[in-house]
Order: sequence, then C-alpha cells, then structure tokens
Amino acid sequence: MSDFASTIEKQMNSIFGDTFFDDFIHKELIPLSHIREKDSSWILEIDLPFVDKKNIEVLFTPHNLVIKAKLKKTFCISRGDYVTEFDYFKKVIKIPKDVNTKKISASFKNGILKIIMPKLTNGKKIPVD
Repeated sequence: MSDFASTIEKQMNSIFGDTFFDDFIHKELIPLSHIREKDSSWILEIDLPFVDKKNIEVLFTPHNLVIKAKLKKTFCISRGDYVTEFDYFKKVIKIPKDVNTKKISASFKNGILKIIMPKLTNGKKIPVD
C-alpha cells in the first residue's frame, strides 16, 4: 500500500473510529454487527462467516470488547493494482455503561457470534402478592 493511502486510512480511522473501515494496514476485515437493547441486557451479534469456533477470541478490556477471529482461508480484496490478503476479522465494541461485566457470555452458532451483556441491577425485585 502506498504511503499516501496508508496515511489517508489512518486519518479516516482516527476521525470515524476503527469500526467503519477494513484495516488494510493490519489486514483485518471489520465484520458486520448489530447491537440491540433489551430490558435486562444488551445483545451483540457479529457475522463471522468462514470461521471456526476454536479460532474466535473475545477479549474484555475496561471499556471495550475486542473480537478477533481467524478466517478458514485468506480473503482477497483488489484496489487498483494492489491486492490485500485478509486472514482475520476484528471488531472493537465500546461496552455500554450499565453492563454487569462479570456476567458477559458468548455463544457461536451458524457463523454468528452472540454476546449477551446483562445490565446492572440496582436493588432487588420484590414480588407483589
């Protein structure tokens, strides 16, 4: 990749964050994802086609979830005369403030990684008779 293209890509990622553009520098694809809020949790679903469960890594940091998954085979993208080979998916998700980080769970089925982030509860629910 030319120095100019690399500089532009870095600037775009610094402006918009690294969740919108494939990372041609580190050769990591940004997978499609969807997060939705439920009454008691946040549910994050990430498309990871062509990935084996054993090749998925989910890392919890103080403010983010970092998901990295190795593809079964290299995926190539051509931009002009330059071809980039991608071997990984990588996604960084900011964790919502009201998440109980001790109870985050993940499952993988049919190419979809599903991460459930339960919300913190303030107090105890009391049943009414």
